[in-house]
Amino acid sequence: MFRNALSAVTRPALQQSRTITTLSAGFPKVTQRLPTKYGGVYTVTLIPGDGIGGEITDSVKEIFEHVNAPIEWEQYDVSGVSSAGEDLFKQAMESLKRNRVGLKGILFTPISQTGHISWNVAMRQQLDIYASVVMCKSLPGFPTRHSNVDFAIIRENTEGEYSGLEHQSYPGVVESLKVSTRAKAERITRFAFDFALKNNRKKVTCVHKANIMKLGDGLFLNTFRRIAEEYKSLGIVSNDMIIDNTSMQLVAKPGQFDVMVMPNLYGAIISNIGAALVGGPGIVPGCNIGRDYALFEPGCRHVASDIMGTNRANPTAMVLSATMMLRHLGLDSIANSIASATFDVINAGEVRTADMGGAATTSEFTNAIIKKL
Repeated sequence: MFRNALSAVTRPALQQSRTITTLSAGFPKVTQRLPTKYGGVYTVTLIPGDGIGGEITDSVKEIFEHVNAPIEWEQYDVSGVSSAGEDLFKQAMESLKRNRVGLKGILFTPISQTGHISWNVAMRQQLDIYASVVMCKSLPGFPTRHSNVDFAIIRENTEGEYSGLEHQSYPGVVESLKVSTRAKAERITRFAFDFALKNNRKKVTCVHKANIMKLGDGLFLNTFRRIAEEYKSLGIVSNDMIIDNTSMQLVAKPGQFDVMVMPNLYGAIISNIGAALVGGPGIVPGCNIGRDYALFEPGCRHVASDIMGTNRANPTAMVLSATMMLRHLGLDSIANSIASATFDVINAGEVRTADMGGAATTSEFTNAIIKKL
């Protein structure tokens, strides 16, 4: 069952410890079945992914081993580079269905029309892990253009432009179907407002393009406005913003955003802008949440093949995603220790990977976290 990091009793404590809890905050209680646990040890599916995935998940495994985290991995080295890995992908899916919790890197998706479908998308749709949560927060000791950035991106994960329904109706004419349903718009909107309540956040912004897509995005926006009325008495302010303007406002005045909820494609775009605001894809954690399953992965879905195997990747996003997973499993004290150590390394500024302006290797950064522990 999802652990509410911020229950009615503990919610006031958030204001004193927000630097840590915000990066792995409580999720609405939407699951009914428990993760797999034997003898006090949780079994978790691990899919390192392509590109730098193997290196940064190795960092997590080293850190977990050091703190003796009660996690047993079921690892599947699935690769999206070719469709030859489809059988292994199916095995990984069965493992996720058994264990209900997973940690994964990003799987490569070919652009070619002859290539296989996105296995990342297939996981979200088949498991109905409908809510993508990406945390964008300024980190002490790592200044960027804007300071005090702190917002959450809640993205609908299972429909919209990612429905994968397209065909060529006539040579040179392609029709791509964007699917929008009231049920899924309501589900993700309620998730966003509940997330705001559980994490002491005060504002939810709906991102849309209803001025052009009057039926599809209009349905999403009108559903949001209707549900927002239910949360007014609980102190949650709501507003909405067109995706074009949102992109500009994020770059100009990111402090105006708190919780953002949006359809699928807009979430992919906004999460990348959000990552750039706070230092890049190497430091932004994320997860995918559903009724019965939870899959944790870096918030920016980049394979980073250009630095694969060079020991130069920043493992922060994966490590912090893993701490979100630990909190989901109720292992808050271990999660706090790892998150604090990671923030301490960044704040000290002595060990930094290339993306943060340093020269440290992935191994050196990982060892620095372990030393802080």
